[in-house]
Amino acid sequence: MPDTQTRPADAAEALTTLINIMARLRDPDGGCPWDLQQTFATIYPYTIEEAYEVADAIERGDMGDLRDELGDLLFQVIFHSRMAEEAGAFELADVIAAINDKMIRRHPHVFEAADGRDADGQTVAWEEMKAAERAAKGKAAKAGSALDGVALSLPALLRAEKLQKRAARTGFDWTETPPIFDKLTEEVEEVKAAMASGDAEAIEDEVGDLLFVAANLARRLSVDPEQALRRANAKFERRFRAMEAAAAAEGVDFSSLSLDEQEAYWQRVKATERK
Repeated sequence: MPDTQTRPADAAEALTTLINIMARLRDPDGGCPWDLQQTFATIYPYTIEEAYEVADAIERGDMGDLRDELGDLLFQVIFHSRMAEEAGAFELADVIAAINDKMIRRHPHVFEAADGRDADGQTVAWEEMKAAERAAKGKAAKAGSALDGVALSLPALLRAEKLQKRAARTGFDWTETPPIFDKLTEEVEEVKAAMASGDAEAIEDEVGDLLFVAANLARRLSVDPEQALRRANAKFERRFRAMEAAAAAEGVDFSSLSLDEQEAYWQRVKATERK
């Protein structure tokens, strides 16, 4: 049986090595020119990309890749922390101390008196504590909105879900699922009307409304819309590649086929998956 016990001393030594590597890369005297040119603004897209690569490794069940991608994500934390230290804002130890304090504060049922809280109860308590923390920082008083703190940089579909969850906590939410289907139908008709007008901006607005309602339906059905779309993407890619392979095996150039002929391949692939 593999040893899964965390070895803090080993982790601390490895982390120190990584911190020193980052310091060397950012050293104006002989460091890496590319790393020296980076700023928070230029690095954060890589941070987002690495987080998605972690998710991809998890979905593929590839533990080797997961280890590597988590390392890449950790390096992003070190990179941002190093730049902040150079700017005199904070350093890595402050980052770690802040998350330590937050986790202990948000888990009183673990680190203080046990209260028998289940997972659902913890989710509610977590959101309440986050709201209290925002209020303590003056954010809630400043903007006075239940939507405060939903990051603008989130992927649009994920942000839509979070905005809807925040709104729902104020009671602004559908109480049943059927009206959401009615709203979807309404939004489809509005997309059609915008298309008829030929107004590109109106079309974009209405398609956005349609996607927003679709995200709401997913939330209502306890489906993660971001995960659902990733699965749909993977399904489409799998089937499209299978169509191309099937056509190539028959000596056919897939791109030269008519849409009806391509659709026939699509149906063949779907039928094969159902077997």
